[in-house]
Amino acid sequence: MGGQLNAYTSREQTVYHAKVFGQDVPQAVDILADILQNSQLTESAIERERSTILREMREVESNNEEVMFDHLHSIAFQGTPLAYTILGPEENIRSINRANLLDYIRTHYTAGRMVLVGAGGVKHQQLVELAEKYFGRLPQSSPADYFAPPVSFSGSQLEIPDNMMQDVHCIVAIRSVGWSDPDYLVFMVLQALLGNWDIGMAADTKSHLSETLSQGLVQSYTTFHTPYHRIGLFGIYTVTNSESLPQIPTLIVQELARLSKNVTPAEVEHAKKKVWASLVLQLDDSYQVCEEIGRQFLTLGRRMPLAEAFARLSVIDSEVVKRVATQYLCNTAPSVVAMGSQLNLPPYDSLIDHIASL
Repeated sequence: MGGQLNAYTSREQTVYHAKVFGQDVPQAVDILADILQNSQLTESAIERERSTILREMREVESNNEEVMFDHLHSIAFQGTPLAYTILGPEENIRSINRANLLDYIRTHYTAGRMVLVGAGGVKHQQLVELAEKYFGRLPQSSPADYFAPPVSFSGSQLEIPDNMMQDVHCIVAIRSVGWSDPDYLVFMVLQALLGNWDIGMAADTKSHLSETLSQGLVQSYTTFHTPYHRIGLFGIYTVTNSESLPQIPTLIVQELARLSKNVTPAEVEHAKKKVWASLVLQLDDSYQVCEEIGRQFLTLGRRMPLAEAFARLSVIDSEVVKRVATQYLCNTAPSVVAMGSQLNLPPYDSLIDHIASL
């Protein structure tokens, strides 16, 4: 048997995945089930993985983008579980033991919190039978004393001085919606409207933000939407310099305000075509299809057919975009993070006053 076996963890989900030939699906499910339910968690294995995780932590800390998004989550979701990094505090990594792991598995590895997904050369009925065979003994729900704390968004500002950096990184982000929200696709359209740009590209004439920031103000910018179960983050990540930094948050919130008032039908239709293309391109990769189905079952409780996504997208027009932009982008105090040398962000209160005047 040949194939690939791996796993990863995000802030809300843990994914174990295997890629094998169709004839080996039963063995792959057997292996995944064995990993999830029968891991021995020996002391030697825990110590080995402890060293691996600490090494991964050092790698993350050397990646400016990872560091920026960790800081963004720490202030945007302060006091909630989403504020934590994926790897967690170093003291937890150094102290975690077998009892902690067993307690976590008992609490979270339950049938009601898991989904088994297959895509490609696998039959649905075969997967149903394999799920019953290998996962049928899982408890249905978590222990009665388990409570998932609520998550809320906090607008704030954070500067992280780093004299070793030549550039300045800045994020302006606002609260958005989760995976299951009816306005989720509207945020995909907003993301396409704002676009991305870097210094090696010509300005996108279909994006007002691109035309503005490409005039020597930034080296690059990326629009992102990071949805979670019931909340999300939407914003702009820029790489700029200390001279331009004071203007960046103001220019970004001005563009968000424009979308709430003056976005045109032609702009929205162009952005919708980009979203349509991205939805279709996902179907080319069986792993992405698997991941999307799993996420939809965990958040929606079902799979959303592509035809339904297209139908929802088709009714989004400029008025819908204005409504969502007004509700979320203009009525929420943003979270702002900047990292680099010679930071000179304007006072946060002045940004809030500027938003109120738009």
